[in-house]
Amino acid sequence: MTSTKERQRAAARARLEREMAKRAEAARRRRRLQLSIAGGVAVLLVAVGTVWLVTNVMGDDGKKEATQNAAAATCTWISVPPDQRTKQTVDVGTPPTNPPRTGARTMTITTNFGVVEVTMDLSKTPCTAASMAYLASKKFFDGTKCHRMFEGVLQCGDPSAKGKGYRETDGTGGPAYRFGSENLPTDQRPPYPAGVVAMANSGSPDSNGSQFFIVYKDVQLDPSYTVLGRVTKGLDVVEEATKAGDDGAYANGPGGGHPKNDVILESVRVF
Repeated sequence: MTSTKERQRAAARARLEREMAKRAEAARRRRRLQLSIAGGVAVLLVAVGTVWLVTNVMGDDGKKEATQNAAAATCTWISVPPDQRTKQTVDVGTPPTNPPRTGARTMTITTNFGVVEVTMDLSKTPCTAASMAYLASKKFFDGTKCHRMFEGVLQCGDPSAKGKGYRETDGTGGPAYRFGSENLPTDQRPPYPAGVVAMANSGSPDSNGSQFFIVYKDVQLDPSYTVLGRVTKGLDVVEEATKAGDDGAYANGPGGGHPKNDVILESVRVF
């Protein structure tokens, strides 16, 4: 028979084993909890680091990009100094500095030969289109005559080319501001095909004003003139208006001359 002492020792061993098992289970729980906490902290640190990276690195780039986009969206109108203005300069103020940069607008030119419609892509020429729309709203072009042409090109937009004396204009008329070039056809061959409408300038990239030319035959010109848009209706009107040729008045200068037919811009509107 088992003695009393042996039973007591067996009971003590059982209690000890149970206590050790409890301690082992508690230790396992603590380790699981510690691992869970450590994992959560790691995730939190990754999240915080990501936020910091976005805010301090990518955020700077985003701010820089936003600043660049804002600068690109702003049109700069360069005022002609008062001492450089002539009787051919017509001051009607300046256009808005932040015009739309998406979509398209239509410039409708009503002439004594018929209507010419020009589509302008605002993503390519936002400032040029804004200038033409502004001048048109001031009726800047109404009643003026296209003052110059040569084979393939009819040039208009000089506010001093009005009335009987327009043939004496020196072709330097414009608004009291100038602006930079856009959408230069440097990768196009030919750069100015039939149907293109482009801005005339004095040779400087910041000398755009109100004068523009309509190309009715492919021409080879230096690609330094802003392509404003394309004729979508009425190119035949321009061909008919220029059929009589020019008078050679600019033969010793830029070339060509006044159109022998008076080509009158009865109105110019932008929609």
